[in-house]
Amino acid sequence: MKGFSKLLQALTLLPFIVPKALAADRAVFAHFMHGLTASYNSDLWRKDISLAKESGIDGFALNIGPTDSWTEKQLDSAYDAADQLGFKLLISFDQACCGDWNVNEVSRIINKYKVRRSYYKVGDKPFVSTFEGTNFIDKWATVRSDTEGIFLVPDWASLGPDGFKNHVGVVDGAFAWDAWSITTEQKTTAQDTAWRNALGGKPYMMAVSPWFYTNLPQWNKNWLWKGDSLWFTRWEEVLDFMPNYVEIITWNDYGESHYIGPINPPGIVQNANRYVDGMPHDGWRFMLPYYIAAYKAGTRNVPIPQEGLVYWYRRTPKGNCNSGGTTCSPPGYPQQFPPQQCVDDAVYVTSLSRSDADVEISIGGQVVGKGAVKKGAALFSAPFSGKEGQVTVRLIKGGKTVIEGTGEAISNSCPAGGLTNWNAWVGVAK
Repeated sequence: MKGFSKLLQALTLLPFIVPKALAADRAVFAHFMHGLTASYNSDLWRKDISLAKESGIDGFALNIGPTDSWTEKQLDSAYDAADQLGFKLLISFDQACCGDWNVNEVSRIINKYKVRRSYYKVGDKPFVSTFEGTNFIDKWATVRSDTEGIFLVPDWASLGPDGFKNHVGVVDGAFAWDAWSITTEQKTTAQDTAWRNALGGKPYMMAVSPWFYTNLPQWNKNWLWKGDSLWFTRWEEVLDFMPNYVEIITWNDYGESHYIGPINPPGIVQNANRYVDGMPHDGWRFMLPYYIAAYKAGTRNVPIPQEGLVYWYRRTPKGNCNSGGTTCSPPGYPQQFPPQQCVDDAVYVTSLSRSDADVEISIGGQVVGKGAVKKGAALFSAPFSGKEGQVTVRLIKGGKTVIEGTGEAISNSCPAGGLTNWNAWVGVAK
């Protein structure tokens, strides 16, 4: 009976023990375009890693292709910096960008870097991911053998959840490059649920991204997906869905406008300067310490690390200028829409406040919106309403402005060249 009592006591405590174990396994990575680092030095690696670590990000998923001459030189620098700063890195093999990976080369790279202190592991197995690579599926058994085991969480989103089911035995989990709505409606977790169900209990890594706009004629890319409030709503979905892992798309893909890291001019690909220059996204990182802490704790009821307002908007109304031939969703998708149907002319504000407050938005000195927000993280927005001028946001408590910020002007005039810039300008006030 004494043994039974101890067992009963242990079972009683189990609901409190298990969530802590699960929380300890949760991690947040940022997808990092390693191919854009030809000009990097050790100082830049330390800067990016320090900024990511300050934001609560656990590691970078380093996207590497098979043809860049600087790949291993920069991997060495990245791992040196991560070792020094207590940050994690994992390798994501890009199998859609620029040629085929040789199976022996994949194994060699994993074996070279898995011994580094900063390589992210699950148990004793190096975490390995991909961008696509459905033509490589049958080769992963060889890689596992050559590396004495990996924890494989690939992105084979092109298969869809139903197609992926046929290959669940090959993987340890799945990542889906599926962070945006492909229609005019807001993104939901319907696809996340389908992916989780397809995995039969294996881990799922959920994609989170703030934006998407690309116009790169050299690669026949010219589309957007619905952004608007996505950076806020997708993190809210993370807290409801509670995936095993989260991957932010991306730290530094300027050409697709979903960068949350600082702009590094040498990393901006040809033709992207038009919509990236002068359009910082650093402010979006201010939301991460709260959301990552809440995700790992399994509850929204965690302290607000620092009060502030994160605000973002496009700088011209959607109907004023030449759309540049941009569509909402690319060719080959079930539907394409005029871009104007997928975006709203609005200023979006996420408040991080330790008590209930009001948020006020002004354009050109004229108030376009004011409303109450609850303590914690909250979203407020207001339409352009035809106004022009600098954007000012205020957090108001007890009738007094406690935080105020001013961002770049919205204009009814077109940018140089006459094309609409569908990218977002992002600011933070704290």
